[in-house]
Amino acid sequence: MHKFIFIILTIILFNVFFIISINAATNSFPTIQSKAAIIMEKDSGQILFEKNSTSQMYPASLTKIATTIFAIEKGKLEDIVTISSNASSKNVEGTTVFLEQGEKVSLHTLIRGLLINSGNDAGVAIAEHLSGSEIQFAKDINTYLKNVIGVHNTNFTNPHGLFNPNHTTTAEDMAKIIQYALKNETFKDIFGTKQFAWEGLSWDTTLITHHKLLKGEIPFEGITGGKNGFVHQSGYTLATTAESEKLSLIVITLNSSTDKLAYDDTIELLNFGFDHFETSYIKKETTFSNETDSYILPQKLAFTYPFGSNIQHQVTQEGTLEIVVDNDEILSTHKLEKQKIETNSNNNAIEVNKIPTDNQTSDSETKEQEAKINIKQISIVHLIGTFILVVVGHIYHKTQLPFK
Repeated sequence: MHKFIFIILTIILFNVFFIISINAATNSFPTIQSKAAIIMEKDSGQILFEKNSTSQMYPASLTKIATTIFAIEKGKLEDIVTISSNASSKNVEGTTVFLEQGEKVSLHTLIRGLLINSGNDAGVAIAEHLSGSEIQFAKDINTYLKNVIGVHNTNFTNPHGLFNPNHTTTAEDMAKIIQYALKNETFKDIFGTKQFAWEGLSWDTTLITHHKLLKGEIPFEGITGGKNGFVHQSGYTLATTAESEKLSLIVITLNSSTDKLAYDDTIELLNFGFDHFETSYIKKETTFSNETDSYILPQKLAFTYPFGSNIQHQVTQEGTLEIVVDNDEILSTHKLEKQKIETNSNNNAIEVNKIPTDNQTSDSETKEQEAKINIKQISIVHLIGTFILVVVGHIYHKTQLPFK
């Protein structure tokens, strides 16, 4: 009898450890070596993972992302810029595109030299063209970042990211800057450019992005853009965008101790995002109702949530749409516009607790279904194993002499 009880206890412990291992596998979080990191979904703006994302860090050449969108929006791409002595490669530290004093280059070309080849001299030339000097440029871009993009924990002292103790940002701010910039097609095109033919006064070459995921040196499906950076004080910094059919991700890592760790962390964050989340959309002008009023959604709405979540919504008395996940957690809130209810015009009204989306069945849904099937298969194997253990225990018990 004692041996039979031992077998039963073994089966129970097997069940417990089996369940724990399944839960651990489905709720794992990234282990990140970089000092700061963030995953933001581009369309919804929701933060899916963060580590020290509001801590002040040195961005190095990620600064050039902000300089690029500022130059695109504030300058004229067809403008011809005359390179000053200050902006020539002879007087600028770090990576350059070998600009010569007196050389004439279009603003559009300078921007590509800045972002694709990380040309610090191109950054100085852009700053002088737009603001007259690097000092005034710093004032102008900081005002732009706060008033236009809406980030408040960033202070830039130059257009390129060479070290200055007051030149700081955060992972969250960098993600917001990229999210804003990606709405501009010119930026999006340059940010995703792998190579560009450069014809300079003293340098004819093909510029190739330094971002290893973007250029394919490190294979990863779905990469759409990127910028890397390094100065000794900042460590290795990396900005990466990638997308699947159901998700568009912005990943920032700051202050990695090695180049390899920056890419390893980025890949882990990308995999975590794509393996666990999806984004749905609600069409512009969709109507919602509470007990007393009808409201209209003023613009297309995106919201991101874990696979398999129960998504509902509720409309407050003040006309705020709350997206609710798994019946209790408010995922996001959105202000609605009040709409007058007309007779016989309720065909487009949305019932309470029903989320209307314009999504179609996608790869992410298929993956989720496959995951559920795999869990079922594992469970079946587990039950068979348990049954066999019980039968073996029973047979073993029958073959033993009775205790006296």
